[in-house]
Amino acid sequence: MLVLFATFFRIGLFTLGGGYAMIPLIEAEIVNRRKWVGKTEFLDLIAIAQSCPGVFAINISTFIGYKKRGTPGAICCSLGTALPSFLIILLVAMFFHNFQDVPWVASMFAGIRPAVVALIAVPTWNMAVRAKITFINCWIPVITAVLIWALGVNPIYTILAAGIGGFIYGQFIKPTE
Repeated sequence: MLVLFATFFRIGLFTLGGGYAMIPLIEAEIVNRRKWVGKTEFLDLIAIAQSCPGVFAINISTFIGYKKRGTPGAICCSLGTALPSFLIILLVAMFFHNFQDVPWVASMFAGIRPAVVALIAVPTWNMAVRAKITFINCWIPVITAVLIWALGVNPIYTILAAGIGGFIYGQFIKPTE
């Protein structure tokens, strides 16, 4: 249990940019290093964590903890993931108002923002490759993004529509192999 907690505490401690920025660290640790799940199962976990309510990284850590040690493992991993952020935010909230107008602090945060975009872009690309997104089916994520971003469609509806579409395709359209 201590290994589970320490693993996710370290991931939570050294990741800036939220849940999606944690994906490469979580994958490196639980798929590549510890081999707790395989690459395909990890991709499935990302899809499940994305579609569940709550914080993305905590959802993934909860699933991993449950798989390894049941409910106590799930609680342990969830706490390990959330505790570093909680402590850091608590410290920032206590002291940030003293430093928010300091030019080098503002510059530091301006520099962090593009790096966070890259931390999100890399796992997005890797997920697209593993999900076998090609030029033939790339219209699905593009249309989904446009529906959510430009038209304000609720992401839940797009997930439901994609699931139903995948079911119909798999059952009635896709030729048997």
